[in-house]
Amino acid sequence: MFGWRKKGGEAAYQGENVKSLLNLVSLFTGALYGELDERLDFRTALSRALRKPVPAHVNFWFCFGGITFLIFLIQVVTGVGLLLYYRPTVEQAYHSVVHITNNIPFGWLVRGFHHWGANLIMITVMIHALRVFLYGAYKPPRDFNWVVGVLLMFGLLVFGFSGYLLPWNELSYWATVVGAEIPGAIPVIGDALAYFIKGGDTVGQLALTRFFAFHVVIMPVGMAVLLLMHFLMIRRLGISGPL
Repeated sequence: MFGWRKKGGEAAYQGENVKSLLNLVSLFTGALYGELDERLDFRTALSRALRKPVPAHVNFWFCFGGITFLIFLIQVVTGVGLLLYYRPTVEQAYHSVVHITNNIPFGWLVRGFHHWGANLIMITVMIHALRVFLYGAYKPPRDFNWVVGVLLMFGLLVFGFSGYLLPWNELSYWATVVGAEIPGAIPVIGDALAYFIKGGDTVGQLALTRFFAFHVVIMPVGMAVLLLMHFLMIRRLGISGPL
């Protein structure tokens, strides 16, 4: 986004973009961190972090990784907002969702962002993965980062599946019943895996509790670790070359 862009063999530093961002940060947070900045020099650290080479071949298709991460952050923020009012019990789950949608100020908007973000993020991550594949960015030395990216994509699928049951309406219930039976087709461990997912022979309170735990605790922690690895390797290896 900010940094060096090579044009005609010459590097032109986009210092104005960095300066504008620093001024914007100062405008909104200067009163809060001003005293600390005199001692820790946040502005210099931020300026160094933003000075990153951007190859000339980078185009619109390279942005979908960042777009996916932006939607993920929106999902985190809106998910926390929903979590403040959601009640993960079979008696109250559906009514709490109705309460959020109809009675909580802007609850319909927060839930709408979360719902459509869950759909949109799958589109953007697929485009991002396709771009990486077509550009050959999965090849060494970025092969391990490709594996981490694939794990992140499957993590988003688990996020979507675990969150689908939480409204506890008829559609989400029967979709989960069908989805939970699919692992049962796996040889040897299939039945045990399906039983673990449902927490029993049927989808009930224990299934809702497990899906809720996966959606709000287990998966966020796992995704945070994978994202940190993904970004560190991107930072270390840089952006892949042109076609």
